[in-house]
Amino acid sequence: MGIGGCILLIAAGAIITFATDWHAKGVNMDLLGLIMMAVGAIGLAAYVSIFKRRRIPPTADGDVPPVVEERYYPGGRY
Repeated sequence: MGIGGCILLIAAGAIITFATDWHAKGVNMDLLGLIMMAVGAIGLAAYVSIFKRRRIPPTADGDVPPVVEERYYPGGRY
């Protein structure tokens, strides 16, 4: 679930909780809306924290340094 899905859950939960007066037998619609908002907020927080970890910090000049791979072979054999 991405940012869009999380925001959609929060918005749908807010609409169900605050903008409707629906009544269903055996279902508390206010509680359902609050649960949807909570799940959306938790999902949004998890997505943002994962996205933050994947970000590579830039160097002073703004470029990411290239990765240089060197191999060492004992005995000079290639």
